[in-house]
Amino acid sequence: MRTKLTIADWILCCVMVILILVTVVPLLNALALSFSSNLAAVQPGIHLWPKEFSTIGYQTAWRKLQFWRPFMNSVYVTAIGSFLHMTVCSMAAYCLLHREFPLRKPIIWLMLLTMTVPGEAIMVPLYIVNRQLGLLNTYTSLIVAGMASGFTVLLLFNYFRSVPLSLLEAARLDGAGDFTIFARVFLPVSKPGLAAVGLFQIVGRWNQFREPLLYITNKAKTTIQIALREVSMLSDATSGTDVVLANTRMAAVVIGVSVLIVVFPFIQKHFVQGIVLGATKE
Repeated sequence: MRTKLTIADWILCCVMVILILVTVVPLLNALALSFSSNLAAVQPGIHLWPKEFSTIGYQTAWRKLQFWRPFMNSVYVTAIGSFLHMTVCSMAAYCLLHREFPLRKPIIWLMLLTMTVPGEAIMVPLYIVNRQLGLLNTYTSLIVAGMASGFTVLLLFNYFRSVPLSLLEAARLDGAGDFTIFARVFLPVSKPGLAAVGLFQIVGRWNQFREPLLYITNKAKTTIQIALREVSMLSDATSGTDVVLANTRMAAVVIGVSVLIVVFPFIQKHFVQGIVLGATKE
């Protein structure tokens, strides 16, 4: 039976089409310009398809602007930081499962409280701490930033609570220690939750802007978002001999989002499942 569309349905469809166009057209324009030649890149208007297909923009961004350096810096910081975040938070969630853990409930409430504090409110204290510890201009300052999160701990805590106590008791009867139980019982059943946390971390750390801006002044250690900011602020002609065209800037943008585009499809299913289950499990 065919359902008749109402006026409200048509209005919603039009709004969705407009939102899709607003989102997709800039991306298509950036992609088309990045694969255009230098001559085509200076032509005005919106480009939805490359004109005079060329990879000169990527060659210029990667070699001349040395975009490979901040790209690899971001890969390193994102990989190490995400792994440590998931490790620390999953271990903390496992510890909170034990009812005999000292101050268990106050710690959970304290984690909830930390989620209400905006990052901008603690920028100055964090900068002072990193300076006193000698972490400025180091990758460690970017990796340690956000290494633990109350949101992540509570999300994984909900997952771990769903594991039947019979499995835990059986593992203890077999002589398994806490680390073995954690690694072989709790982590395997929490893959959707870990995938959700991992995606949050990869996206968050790859798009990290405030921390590199505050802690890093060494050009050799800058990350990709800071490099994108510098490229986007360049005019078409910075001098008589140094020209940065739109195809080069758009190539830098495409390089900057390439990792997220590659990673997301592989864990999208687990990400959605993890968010839903993590929010509803008792």
